[in-house]
Amino acid sequence: MNYDLAVMALEGLTRAPMTVRTEGNEVVIEGPGASFKELARLFLLLGGAGATQQDSFELLPGTHMTRGSQLLRLRLR
Repeated sequence: MNYDLAVMALEGLTRAPMTVRTEGNEVVIEGPGASFKELARLFLLLGGAGATQQDSFELLPGTHMTRGSQLLRLRLR
């Protein structure tokens, strides 16, 4: 996995944080278009060649998401 690209995507999320919350039995992710673009980059990095089962990203409340958001971990399995 290209960690430089991952860091760039995470830095992009710090400029356009998203909100993650649960409503009933759903997880709702909201944010500006730029934040979804950066999240998509992280998904592509996890799904790309060279990714290992140990690769994961943590989107942190107050950094990549709003302060009230729940911790969101993206992990390859």
